[in-house]
Amino acid sequence: MFRRFAALAFLALTLGLAHAQTTTSTKPSSKPAPVVTPELPETPAVIEPEAPPFKEDWTTLSLAKSGLSLDVPAAVLLNKVEVGGCTRELLRLQWRPGDPIDLYVIRPAGVSKPPVALFLLNYTFDTDVFRASTWCDQASQNKIAIASFGSALSWQRFHTPRPMKQWFVSELQEALSTSTHDVQMVLNYLEKRDDLDAERIGLFGQGSGGSIAILAAAADPRIRALHVVDPWGDWPDWLKGSKQIPEEERALYLKPEFLNKVTTLDPIMYLPQLKGKALRIQIVMSDPVTPTAVKDKIANAAPEPDQVIRYMDKTAEQKALPKGGISSWLAQQIYSDSPKTSGMQALRSVPNVN
Repeated sequence: MFRRFAALAFLALTLGLAHAQTTTSTKPSSKPAPVVTPELPETPAVIEPEAPPFKEDWTTLSLAKSGLSLDVPAAVLLNKVEVGGCTRELLRLQWRPGDPIDLYVIRPAGVSKPPVALFLLNYTFDTDVFRASTWCDQASQNKIAIASFGSALSWQRFHTPRPMKQWFVSELQEALSTSTHDVQMVLNYLEKRDDLDAERIGLFGQGSGGSIAILAAAADPRIRALHVVDPWGDWPDWLKGSKQIPEEERALYLKPEFLNKVTTLDPIMYLPQLKGKALRIQIVMSDPVTPTAVKDKIANAAPEPDQVIRYMDKTAEQKALPKGGISSWLAQQIYSDSPKTSGMQALRSVPNVN
């Protein structure tokens, strides 16, 4: 709109000057010189080659094989506040067209280069929950930085022209693979900061975020500790029996063409590969989202039986919550001196990951 008015103003200004030149000119000579407008050769139109359409490989967990650049674009700081002994930042990152990602980073005051606990909540959660003061309390008490972003197909990641009828499960292959790539890209960003210890990374996932967290921990050796609560998995049986699925849609997700797309993105496949990492799996038996038989399969896929903790219901789980909150176990693990692999070189040489 501004350009249109500017063009009209420029045109009006040009016409006004031309009119003034013809009406205020000096007395013409008896033989005015003819005005000759030279003919200029036509300039051929320059046709710019179209850039190839962006294509991300949704069949692989590996960022190096995904088609995304490993280089992280500069972050845009949207908001920064000092609150309750912490600095809370909201940053915007983007590495694929039309899909900006908002990342919360909460740093405790008085802790130089704290390790980081990255949170992936269920796709139904809005990451604005990280504005609550309890997260600053946990960061200060456990001496860690807390970071979080919304997974693909979560509400804050919906952008036109994506149809609103799509959701996390209807686009399960995309949601799992791109979110796993996003975790690795976020770690690349955290590595570039000089106020965080990206050598010590813990990952927390809940619900759909738990599934992504398992996949990301298998794909990225920089993640040294993993804590998941009620993760989804075992896709054929989960899709068949989960209460999360609307009955009118269930048949679509049980078709071979749908299941084949997520065969290599099943957390149950990758849990055994997490041997050597600190791992904690919490399962609430009364949770209706994941069928009981699937909960058992997930528990049995853990490298060690004592890495699985079962609770009868949410009340029992809440009673067992430690004083330092849900991030306290991760803080203990990432502060430990167990061997680790980190850095971009390790990311490029991940074994046994599709």
